[in-house]
Parts: sequence; structure tokens; C-alpha cells
Amino acid sequence: MDRINKITPPDVKAAQAAREHWNSVAKPLGSLGLLETAVEKIAAIQGTAEVKITNRRAVVMCADNGVVCEGVTQSDSSVTALCAEAIAAGTSNINVLADIYGAKVTAVDIGMVHDVNSEKLINRKIAYGTKSIADGAAMTVEQAEKAIAVGMDIVGDMKNEGADIIVTGEMGIGNTTTSAALASVLLDMPPKSVTGRGAGLDSAGLKRKIDAVERAIAVNRPERDKPVELLAKLGGFDIAGMTGLFLGGAYYHIPVVIDGVISAVSALIACEINPLAREYMLASHVSGEPSGKMLLERIGVKPLINAEMRLGEGTGGIMLLPLLDGALSVYNSAHRFDELDMERYVELK
Repeated sequence: MDRINKITPPDVKAAQAAREHWNSVAKPLGSLGLLETAVEKIAAIQGTAEVKITNRRAVVMCADNGVVCEGVTQSDSSVTALCAEAIAAGTSNINVLADIYGAKVTAVDIGMVHDVNSEKLINRKIAYGTKSIADGAAMTVEQAEKAIAVGMDIVGDMKNEGADIIVTGEMGIGNTTTSAALASVLLDMPPKSVTGRGAGLDSAGLKRKIDAVERAIAVNRPERDKPVELLAKLGGFDIAGMTGLFLGGAYYHIPVVIDGVISAVSALIACEINPLAREYMLASHVSGEPSGKMLLERIGVKPLINAEMRLGEGTGGIMLLPLLDGALSVYNSAHRFDELDMERYVELK
């Protein structure tokens, strides 16, 4: 956890150089909108206006949540293991997209109930699932810290392997319930306002889910200004691991992409732990879950995609990559005012 206190701000001069580079392209100033801002942010993170995202990774944190016993999901924890095995084998939804967009996927068992016999699944298991948040704390503070450290270590390993950008993802039955509980506290909103149907619940199931979140907050009495303790009380190992990915991105100066609502909860917790973390985050899309937009607004990031996605696994996050590729093709290859002997646009005030 010492690394968290050593996070430094991104390179403002590199961002300015990237903006100047954009302004040399023969087009109206800022006409690619948030795509230009994203490239400038990556430049600041990487410390150079020569932005590169060719070595791209997606990390899927896989874990189980004890709150499943409250009847808040359609399926049981066995599905987490099945999906994690498929992700590790390269046959799941995230893998299909990663193949198209040139990314490497890493699946991590950070707390599944079931063991998976796969050499391709990275075993960083903290415990065999969490306890039910409706009955008490999901995990100990020490376990939460250990899971955060796992995420940061993975970013460090990928940094050593030359990674340019990391997409966050998760797989864990019951994690829309834990994320709803966390969002309720982080956003100071009633559980009913931030709890959705997840992977698909009928009205009775949604009522049980909201009730579980309400009981979890009542029994745990979490405090927003104690983010690691909050995470331990209401979170999951997958959320804690992704929190570590975001903090690791800030420490190792690698841009980390926010996926959907569960990833956004993790990102906001990272910001609560160290506000500098937000300077290293890119928002891909706004989730179709109720708290999706509110979480991104609280973090202070703007999504580039609004498609009401809620698949998970990092699938929304990875769809940001082709948009960035398109922006960088203009950034690096388009004709410039000087080459055309054309007068530059000027910023009007």
C-alpha cells in the first residue's frame, strides 16, 4: 500500500504538446471532441506527445460474492468458474472483441469459490469467495488491501512487458449487488435508486436485491471517507482487484480504461483512496445500470460511448480501442496546415 502514497501527477507539458500537435492538423480546432481530449490525457500519462497504444491488455478479475445466497441472481457461483475458464481459454465475449482489436486478455482468479484447472488462468486467490454483505463484512480490511495489491502488481508486471494501455473487466456472479451497495454509499443515494436488474431479474428478484443492499448498509454501517474499510464491508475481491488496477495505472503511469458500472465503482473507490488516480483513467461507455452515469460524473470523466451496454468482462471498455485508433490515425497521419500552406484556425474567445 506504500505505492499509493507515491503516485505522482501526469505530465502536463506532454498534454500541452499533444494539444499543439492536434492544432497543427488541418481541421477545425477541437473538432474530434472527446477523442482529442483522450489522446491528450494519454500523452500526459505516458509523458510524451508520441502517443502509443499498440501493446494493449485487458484484465478480467474473477471472484464470487457471498451475497448470492440472498437470491439476488439468476445463477449460482458455478457460472463464475465456467465463464472464467472460457475467458482464460480465449473463447468468451471479451476474447472475441480482443482478437478483433489486437488486445491480449488476462483472466485472474482473485477469489472464486471453485478452483479451475487451467494453466492460462492466473491464480491470485485471496479466499474462496466473500461472505454475504447482508450479514456483515464481505472480507477483512487486510484481505481488501491484499486484493488491491494484486491489481497493482499485475499492472507492474504488464508495465515491464511494455503494456501501453489496460482495459478493466470482471466476472463474478452477484457483483452487481455489491457494486450497488458501494454506489449507494459513495453517491449518497438510496439503494433503490442505484440497484438494477443485473444479468436479468424479475420484479421479485429485484426487490430481494434492493432489500439485501439495504440490510448490508444497515448492518455494516460503512463510512465513505474510509474507502478501504468501505470496500472490505460491502465489496468483492473482483472490485478490490480492479481498484488496484486503477491505482496501479496511476503509480506505473499507464492509462486504465473504465468498463461498466462495476468497474466504475472500483474507479471511484480508487479516487477516494488517492484523488490523483482519476488523472490516469479513461471512461469507455456509460453503463445501462442505474448508477452508471452518476458514478462517471462523480469521478469526473466523460464516456465516449453511450450504447446502454451491461455485458461485463471488459467488453464495453475494449470497444474504446478502435475509437482511439481512429483518433490516432488522424493525429499521426492527416495533412497539416503547414504542408497545405493553409492558414491555421484560431481559437475564438
